[in-house]
Amino acid sequence: MTKFVVVVGGVISGVGKGVTTASIGKIIKEHGYTVTIIKIDPYINCDAGTLRPTEHGEVWVTSDGGEVDQDLGTYERFLDQDIPKHNNMTTGQIYKAVIDRERSGGYLGQTVQFIPHISDEIIRRIKLASAGYDLAVIEIGGTVGDYENKPFLFAIRALERELGRDSVLYVLVAYLPVPDHIHEMKTKPAQQAIKLLNEEGISPDFIICRSRHAVDEERKRKIETYANISSEYVIAAPDIDTIYQIPLDLEKEKVGEKILKKLNLTSRIAPDWSTWAHSVASIKNPHTHIKIGIIGKYLNTGDYSLTDSYLSIGQALIHAGAALQIGIDVVWLDAKEFDQPNHTHAHLDTLDGIIVPGGFGATGVEGKINVIQYARTNNIPYLGLCYGMQLAAVEFARNVCGMAGAHSTEVNTHTAYPIIDILPLQKQMLQDNAYGGTMRLGAYHATLTKNSCVDKVYHAAQYTELPESNQELDSLATESVSERHRHRYEINPAYISTLEAHGLRFSGWHVRSDGTKLMEFLELPEHPFFIATQAHPEFNSRLGNPNPLFYKFIKACNQQ
Repeated sequence: MTKFVVVVGGVISGVGKGVTTASIGKIIKEHGYTVTIIKIDPYINCDAGTLRPTEHGEVWVTSDGGEVDQDLGTYERFLDQDIPKHNNMTTGQIYKAVIDRERSGGYLGQTVQFIPHISDEIIRRIKLASAGYDLAVIEIGGTVGDYENKPFLFAIRALERELGRDSVLYVLVAYLPVPDHIHEMKTKPAQQAIKLLNEEGISPDFIICRSRHAVDEERKRKIETYANISSEYVIAAPDIDTIYQIPLDLEKEKVGEKILKKLNLTSRIAPDWSTWAHSVASIKNPHTHIKIGIIGKYLNTGDYSLTDSYLSIGQALIHAGAALQIGIDVVWLDAKEFDQPNHTHAHLDTLDGIIVPGGFGATGVEGKINVIQYARTNNIPYLGLCYGMQLAAVEFARNVCGMAGAHSTEVNTHTAYPIIDILPLQKQMLQDNAYGGTMRLGAYHATLTKNSCVDKVYHAAQYTELPESNQELDSLATESVSERHRHRYEINPAYISTLEAHGLRFSGWHVRSDGTKLMEFLELPEHPFFIATQAHPEFNSRLGNPNPLFYKFIKACNQQ
């Protein structure tokens, strides 16, 4: 029978509840148990696909095609395992499922109510996501006391009554501020969070104290008295240099053993943290540093700047840097600043490498194209991701092939050279209002050209076998690699031969069931490193197991 660890947050959001949840999952897995992690989001959206990146952070894409909360990316990076889309549930999903069931006659003769129908649907989904695992860690988004969380806390209590108290454990992550005008750590906000959780009928088994500095014994005793739990279950979690240090710090306080004991379990194996600790040491004390520029458009929110829109790219760079013992100094640059070509050089001259990430829409596009041209003509290593591949093709068409005004029809529907376009089958779907069917979401296989730059990048990776029906598509075909996607527009097949005749090489492709060939990778063979992909390889990068594209990119940047 699956047991559960439920993680809730108190005081404010953004204090590290997601990485704490991921760390707990990682720790229990290291003790020999099978683990999965579930994220509950109380917003009414059915998924994260339509949320604004500058408000909610990046949209994480699962292998099975889900557009979900970015915390699932953190879980995957810590557990080093794929997590399916049904592990992210939202209020919108819950109510939609119940209403759809009622409309289809699933509740004939019943009055459909919050209790039991909504709570039962929550429990059903939790059981579905946790089936087959020894333990499931559940993170409830937001903070305790939010009205939106109440249905989920109620359902968790119902699950606890069903399974027994020794099958459900509660962890409260609370923030302890140090006001500048006082210079004293205050426990009152944490006490209020404990009080609000108690009002839901839940007493925390553990309290993780997030703070700028480590919590002293006096504050621990205050929390111990207020929460009525032993101080050994009040765990200090001060700010650290890298989030990957957190499991190591929690294990120093024997959090894994304490959780297992509370759940009437014992360690199956002795955890071996040596490899993880070595990677963390490489992050904290690299042999050298390089500077990577990320040219983004989702960086500003009001008077503040944030980089959560590109969280996975930053983490993929860290993973590659750790493997190579290279420190990555990321320079976040707003694409709009480069809309005028003469503004380019001063910002880019000091960079060792450039990344243009994914995105949608016209904002900052000309700036990105100017930066790509600069990287191409100045031999600066370049990695293009999704939109970064499409715009690399547009830049090459304009400035090498002489196609003035070449563009993507996403930005300019009247361009004379639609290098990037919606393909005919997709256009028909759009006319039929089947917008979801036009998106490529989740993992897709790409066939690689033998001895191409991309083939060499992936050469050391574990290839998967090609589907039998694809094996004779091209005499140049080699093994197949899989990366995740989230996009709608494609390289226009009508221009591939022209682009390649001028020196651009398409070195990977995916073949649809209808035979349509979709370009997945492009490269400039004579460039020190100029590779772009239609995929999002950052979603397949883990600490200790970096994505090959990021690994080779960082290696090339260091060599340059």
